[in-house]
Amino acid sequence: MKTKPRVAVIDGYIDDPAALGVPPYISPMIRAVAGAAVDAGAEVEYITIDMIRGGRTVPDADVSVVLSGNTVPGKYLRSMPMSLKELRELSPKLGGWRMIGGSSAYAPESQRFDFRIHRDLAASLYDGMTGREVGERLRTLDEWNRWMLLGADIVKAHQDFPEPLVAEIESYRGCHRWASGGCSFCIEPSKGRPLMRMPEDILAEAGRLRELGVRNVRIGGQTCIISYGAEDFESGCPRPNPPMVRELFTGLHGMGFDSVSVDNANPAVIAKYPEEAGEIIGILSEYCTSGNVLALGLESADPAVGEANNLNSTAESVLEAVRLINLVGGERGETGLPKILPGLNIICGLDGETAKTYEDDLALLRRIRDEGLLLRRINIRQVIDSRRPFDVKVSEKRFRKFKETVREEIDRPMLERLVPYGTVLRGVYAEIHDGSITFGRQPGSYPLLVGIPYKAELGRRYDVYVTGWGFRSVTGVTYPFEINRMPMSSLESLPGIGRKRAAALAGARPFGSIEDLHGVIEDPNVVEGLRGIVTFN
Repeated sequence: MKTKPRVAVIDGYIDDPAALGVPPYISPMIRAVAGAAVDAGAEVEYITIDMIRGGRTVPDADVSVVLSGNTVPGKYLRSMPMSLKELRELSPKLGGWRMIGGSSAYAPESQRFDFRIHRDLAASLYDGMTGREVGERLRTLDEWNRWMLLGADIVKAHQDFPEPLVAEIESYRGCHRWASGGCSFCIEPSKGRPLMRMPEDILAEAGRLRELGVRNVRIGGQTCIISYGAEDFESGCPRPNPPMVRELFTGLHGMGFDSVSVDNANPAVIAKYPEEAGEIIGILSEYCTSGNVLALGLESADPAVGEANNLNSTAESVLEAVRLINLVGGERGETGLPKILPGLNIICGLDGETAKTYEDDLALLRRIRDEGLLLRRINIRQVIDSRRPFDVKVSEKRFRKFKETVREEIDRPMLERLVPYGTVLRGVYAEIHDGSITFGRQPGSYPLLVGIPYKAELGRRYDVYVTGWGFRSVTGVTYPFEINRMPMSSLESLPGIGRKRAAALAGARPFGSIEDLHGVIEDPNVVEGLRGIVTFN
């Protein structure tokens, strides 16, 4: 009997506009690679860079495939993509012929690989394993749907399975503005005319993931979830298709996932078709998990930058989209957060940028704030030459000042309105200890970072009562707070308590009711502030 070839699939994690793959996320790209290998008749062993960091041996294999790189670097809580130093150390340990994809394929360290793939790693691997010439091509729709089913099983090997793993599922590729070249910085237009996956195919993938035990999914990768199912590929601003979106998300809702979230939306489409877009936002509000984020591509509020870079939205269209999303999705949901809110992406260093550009961006943000509207997330980054070079030299001083102003003037006030004192955030998953602080997040897109100012047990969910705010995170205590059982270090974290009062409370326990606290705490306002937080079991 002929032995199946062995393929080692090494997940070095990716983070780019087309997919999230840094834990707790597992990217669809790495699952497609595994599916392509299985389709070619191979046995697959999946391993992550975190497993290797923890001492796991790199699998011996006939073919070794690495996916790694971040084109939109961010701050990570528990892990980060494979570094170039780690790639140098890993490459001599890989067996068989070697292939690499992701943005790391552009790095000098990738020269050690037999094949450096810049388009579709899964398609190139499949061709190489089935005797075809290894080139740069995109998978067909049939291959795409088949590989996502065949590669789904690797989720069980991920260190975050089943919690807090979030599996991202792609709905389509390409850009409706492909004919005009799209935005100057974005690689999606290079993928051509949008290629849509049908709801039944996406639901088949989601069903397989759920069957395997995945509890959280994110419909991501697409340039605009509002445009999912739209058939006008030529206008650049297609009329949305609410029935197709409804079919997809009602199906996902019925599978019993703990969380379902989405990602990008085109504000120009929302502004041009408010009726259809509003219906879709309502569908997402009803069938996804609250705390959801529609990340809007503003990029720049400066008209000159918009024209120079063929951007798809103006400041006015973004403002209209922000208003509509707040109107339809602003109701608070079961997680403690509004059902769906807009995020905003701002890119610095695009062609035509001047000092005025930063003033225009800030003016729009202030206008949104002053109207009482909410932005769930403001992502500010410098452009990366992933598609072509940009000649603008970003003033680091101006860039830092802009970010600091946004954090102080916009992020903090909005966060205080988003999660007022006393908000209970449901199902916060405790991920790491940093000194005496426990950090956790709710599963979903761009989850809010929650700090608990004492050590709580990791690897479980908590409800958290919000007591304070940072610029992009909140602080709170586990809720309900069992005052007779919690250690003194935890008592110190209660509002108005501190070390001295915590010691007094610890010495006077047990308490039977809120009134008993008056005998220990002399300030009645502090006692009343604990009503609704503490319990007396």
